[in-house]
Amino acid sequence: MYYNGYYHLFYQYNPEGSVWGNIVWAHSVSKDLINWKALEPAIYPSKPFDKFGCWSGSATIVPGKGPVILYTGIVDENNTQVQCYAIPENASDPFLQRWVKPDEFNPIIVAGKAVNGSAFRDPTTAWWSEDGHWRILVGSRRKHRGMAYLYRSKDFMTWVRAKHPIHSKSTTGMWECPDFYPIAIGGQEGLDTSVEGNHVKHVLKNSLDMTRFEYYTLGTYSPEEDKYIPDNTSVDGWGGLRYDYGNFYASKSFFDSSKKRRVLWGWANESDSKEDDVRKGWAGIQAIPRTLWLDSNGRQLVQWPVEELDSLREKEVKMNSEKLELGNYVEVKGITAAQADVEVTFSFSSLDKAEAFDPKWVNAQDLCAQKGSKVQGGVGPFGLLTLASEKLEEFTPVFFRIFKASNNHVVLLCSDARSSSLKSHLYKPSFAGFVDVDLDTKKLSLRSLIDHSVVESFGAGGKTNILSRVYPELAVKDQAHLFVFNNGTEPITVENLRAWSMKTADIN
Repeated sequence: MYYNGYYHLFYQYNPEGSVWGNIVWAHSVSKDLINWKALEPAIYPSKPFDKFGCWSGSATIVPGKGPVILYTGIVDENNTQVQCYAIPENASDPFLQRWVKPDEFNPIIVAGKAVNGSAFRDPTTAWWSEDGHWRILVGSRRKHRGMAYLYRSKDFMTWVRAKHPIHSKSTTGMWECPDFYPIAIGGQEGLDTSVEGNHVKHVLKNSLDMTRFEYYTLGTYSPEEDKYIPDNTSVDGWGGLRYDYGNFYASKSFFDSSKKRRVLWGWANESDSKEDDVRKGWAGIQAIPRTLWLDSNGRQLVQWPVEELDSLREKEVKMNSEKLELGNYVEVKGITAAQADVEVTFSFSSLDKAEAFDPKWVNAQDLCAQKGSKVQGGVGPFGLLTLASEKLEEFTPVFFRIFKASNNHVVLLCSDARSSSLKSHLYKPSFAGFVDVDLDTKKLSLRSLIDHSVVESFGAGGKTNILSRVYPELAVKDQAHLFVFNNGTEPITVENLRAWSMKTADIN
């Protein structure tokens, strides 16, 4: 949240080790979303209603009251989940360092007989409607049906469940960390969570416990009926739109009132083993915060790293009008390739050589595994070889490949970790997503943020995004290299590439 001049990030954290367990709400503050100061944990198990854990939730800034945190507590060994609240001990402390959990009203919501009490968690930021009620969602499931229960309150303390969920969907499993917010139709300005009306769409995002992926829909929210109806332009379920097609889970957005934008935080979960995590002494990290808005086509969201990230750029290098024939790869020299920001636009003169698209290819990740960067194509694969060793024993390719379907072209973006490390025991997936982009200009853009064990990529201006966790053995620190490449028969031109070494942020 943004409050009184500071950004506050609360996150699930184990102070006793680098694997899951002993979870508290850690707390860091920042002036710019990039450099962070760690404070004491804000919330930790201390009351009967959260004796067995303080789990995910959200903050709401209530007019006249200030920030209120809603979070999930576990009350017993049967994993009974309840919703609790905490408030700052001293609202005038700019860092809000100490939080208290008043005994009055806590727990603030109990599941009730009709709700699965062991699958009832992660309350959203609240929104206020003109009928005088605050509303929140709580994630749940009924058998294999994902549920987002709606609760209303006039005073933010006494909450009543609506007769029906705001939305549910069969066969999706538990909906964790739901997020629900308005997005402007037109423009990139973010909206306060309480904005309603015909000039907005709403976004419902769910983290799927069964797949460890997230998906979202765009749709229409009716405050009178308290129902959310997704548009029919994307799948409502596992095959739906994602913020990110890689290691990205339990995300949460907030309205940044200081810059009138909606900012998305995602957790980059691990692709390393627990044993390796223990050896390293750390595990999951936060992704770079992203600004998000509605694409001009109205069918999906667009994301881009917050502008403050640019403050870490130094040592810019450029490449222009570099033609790449089949099998070419050219090194981008003069930057620290293990910690870099790369923006590149590729162009091609013709789509005639695009490979035929098989309608059975509905899963982009499977297609990337089948058509990797080493498999010669027509238009593509072309893109970047990140975190590459000098002789390419290790590399993480981020690349496009274009196919010809019956009445359109299909663009695939891959971030393929299978060659990322000589370590054989790691989880090295071929992450991928399709890109909804107009190819009339015969150009495709890519931005990749490279940070030692992270390659975070934004395709076509942030329409399709993939964060990969990778652990090279050779391509580390000053032994890491960066290349542009083309393995398609259609020549590709690097029209414009700008890359920067990135300074280290001031963290904790």
